[in-house]
Amino acid sequence: MRMSMGRVGRHLLGVAVAGLTLATGGAAFAELGQPQPWEWTLQASGSPVMDNIVWFHNFLFVLIAAITLFVLALLVIVVIKFNARANPVPSRTTHNTLIEVVWTLVPVLILVGIAVPSFRLLFLQLDVPKADLTIKATGKQWYWSYAYPDNGKFEFDSLMAQDKQPRLLGVDNEMVVPVNKVIRVQTTGADVIHAFAVPSFGVKIDAIPGRLNETWFKATKTGMYYGQCSELCGKDHAFMPIAVRVVSDQEFASWVESAKKKFASGGASTFASAAGPTQ
Repeated sequence: MRMSMGRVGRHLLGVAVAGLTLATGGAAFAELGQPQPWEWTLQASGSPVMDNIVWFHNFLFVLIAAITLFVLALLVIVVIKFNARANPVPSRTTHNTLIEVVWTLVPVLILVGIAVPSFRLLFLQLDVPKADLTIKATGKQWYWSYAYPDNGKFEFDSLMAQDKQPRLLGVDNEMVVPVNKVIRVQTTGADVIHAFAVPSFGVKIDAIPGRLNETWFKATKTGMYYGQCSELCGKDHAFMPIAVRVVSDQEFASWVESAKKKFASGGASTFASAAGPTQ
């Protein structure tokens, strides 16, 4: 029995060490703005809204874990202390005023503690601040079209690129935005309901035909960020990714000038990227 318990202890220790190594290693080598193999956490934050979402998620996780452990402890105490062998003469107590008051007030206080940051997060997401740039995203079967009304009113289509990485997320024409600027995204659908979603920005909003919805984000780090349509919109629903390239102000200004020329004739298949066309 001692050897068996020792083996069990060593196995548990090994599992714990492996899990810690996987978690820290995954965090260390995770790329910004895209899903990772064996990812079990939220994507790394790239905006203030996502910072708040991550905080709220962690807060709820700790709270739920504490409640679960507390209830488990109560169950264990009841099983051990009040079983027929340990307590052959059961108590006939039917009411306890203090306990009844506590188990009424405590859940109310917990719900209030959850509601306050929850409403604050909702207001942050829905209250669009003064925008530095407006982009209109139109969902179509099955790709996205982006219009820049503040920068010359050009528009282009963004289709999934078979030869680009990451797989099923790379596109021919990325949405390009400047870093540390408030970007207002107006969404609509050209045919059926789609949904514009970029996890690292904490953005997810429906694109509905005949209706103009809007959301916002403020990218705090340069790089590529990926999302997908999150509404079942037809047979190629899984093949209409969203790619957002966040660049400096100078790179964005340069990209706008080149995009005006490339998309002036309405040629939506021309590649437009801050990094330049790929071969």
